[in-house]
Amino acid sequence: MSAQVAVLGAGVMGETLLSGLIRAGRRPEDLLITERRPERATELRERYGVEVVTNVEAAQQADTLVLVVKPQDMPDLLAEIAPAIRVEQTVVSLAAGISTRFVESRLPEGVAVVRVMPNTPALVDEGMAAISRGAHCDESHLELAESLLAATGRVIRVPEKQQDAVTAISGSGPAYLFFVVEAMIEAGVHMGLPRGTATDLVVQTVVGSAKLLRETGEHPTVLRERVTSPGGTTAAAVRELEDHKVRAAFLSAIEAARNRSRDLAAE
Repeated sequence: MSAQVAVLGAGVMGETLLSGLIRAGRRPEDLLITERRPERATELRERYGVEVVTNVEAAQQADTLVLVVKPQDMPDLLAEIAPAIRVEQTVVSLAAGISTRFVESRLPEGVAVVRVMPNTPALVDEGMAAISRGAHCDESHLELAESLLAATGRVIRVPEKQQDAVTAISGSGPAYLFFVVEAMIEAGVHMGLPRGTATDLVVQTVVGSAKLLRETGEHPTVLRERVTSPGGTTAAAVRELEDHKVRAAFLSAIEAARNRSRDLAAE
């Protein structure tokens, strides 16, 4: 019996998706993964109990192919698997900047392609994935992609023209937050806190603040103002952030990420 899902690419995100699918209840025998390095293939077999195959074998056996490779590797992968692809299969691409049109143009006519922008919190099942339909997708293909990505977090649908903005916000977003966390920890150390203490304080503050945002549903401005007493410590800090144009810097940084995503797609 053919496997239902094949993950092509056993890097960090490929393994993250594989492990999430198994935790979500998928049977290892219904999953395939591809990996060329023998030692890595052995590791995956032992860890997850899945069959490790070649890219062509995956294309021949699976109903759904999830392509989890670097953008620069996508043309070679598509050229390799195209002769084995059948029109009834669904192809889900997680490669940043690669359009559905690019993938479709290298596969047999009529193959359904779904584009996904995931992010690294998927490693702890708190990912944010945005999916977009290709020219041959219907509701069933989108629901299939949603069911796969939901194993590692939340999933939303967006028009493909918004994917560059999604890349800049949630795809690259964890790095911005880690950057802020780094700065807050360094500030704590600078003021005399042990690094471990500063790290505990900052990390729990970030986790708790995110949970407060999600569970209350309140606007971040409202939550910020509740912490900001007139003439108090928070007000002094926020004034410094505004004086240094931190808000404008974030806007410029995120726009730069969006523009780079566009450039990568053009390349």
